[in-house]
Amino acid sequence: MEKLLGRSPEDPTENLTWFDTEMDDCTDQYAAYVAEQIEEAKTHCSDPLILIEEKLDFSKWVPEGFGTGDCVIIADDVLHIIDFKYGLGVLVDAEENPQMMCYALGALDTYEYLYSIQTIRMTIFQPRRDNISTYEISRDDLMKWAEETLKPTAALAYNGEGEFNAGDHCQFCKAKATCRKRAEHNLELAQYDFEMPPNLDEAEIAAILPRIDDLVAWANDIKEYALQQALSGVEYPGFKVVEGKSNRKYSDENAVASTVEAAGFNPYEKKLLGITAMTSLLGKKKFNELLSGFITKPQGKPTLVPESDKRPALNTAKDDFSEE
Repeated sequence: MEKLLGRSPEDPTENLTWFDTEMDDCTDQYAAYVAEQIEEAKTHCSDPLILIEEKLDFSKWVPEGFGTGDCVIIADDVLHIIDFKYGLGVLVDAEENPQMMCYALGALDTYEYLYSIQTIRMTIFQPRRDNISTYEISRDDLMKWAEETLKPTAALAYNGEGEFNAGDHCQFCKAKATCRKRAEHNLELAQYDFEMPPNLDEAEIAAILPRIDDLVAWANDIKEYALQQALSGVEYPGFKVVEGKSNRKYSDENAVASTVEAAGFNPYEKKLLGITAMTSLLGKKKFNELLSGFITKPQGKPTLVPESDKRPALNTAKDDFSEE
């Protein structure tokens, strides 16, 4: 991101002991998306404010509340918060997303004195789920939510009062692994006895689908919590801690390269720059001029999402049959 903005950040890969190509590809996709949003912002604002990894303080409404905005773009009257989600387990929706709305409040509180912000746009970029979710709200409606809903609810929570209520917000709670209310909420699915799908009718499957992501996330939270507890000495009947699988790696890459070169071989591979890096090298105009004819976007893998998702529905086998 910093490179796309013409800045000179430190290379974060220099001292890595492990490198994930999938994560690298996902962050490239995210950077390309942000670059598109910046260009779009420039169509109605000559000099938009671009903030990367910006600390956002919304403690005016949530005691001790703050977070980090992955990307904040302010273009005259539009504030755009973009949040990168690498996770695969839970599909994150931007619509009325409390975390995103809190981040927007933090940005609004800090920069409103400089800009006449009227529209708040919030985007979740979740590449591993092929999910780009955007939600817009007016400044007035956001402030109304902050004062009438967020502030009193946050005050109750901070004081240890109010009722426990399981939901998407659980993923941000410190007690998410051990909360009994969350466990009860997820174990409601036990009424289906985890039968194989062919034994369930469409209505039952439709009732289960919205809960699956939360169930998977809860199960993973339990597993991680149990692992950490076991490492600290807690014993769970029937379970033990063992060493997981690992991959071989070089202990000294420079020594390996020198040794292989001395043996008469080339230890390096030649790799073409990715689209984001190539765009940064050439500039967007030159990139489009030279390479637009070589860019394709493969069709994404089919995924089942709620009807509220803004992407158009794919043709199914039933649709194809009815068209014949």
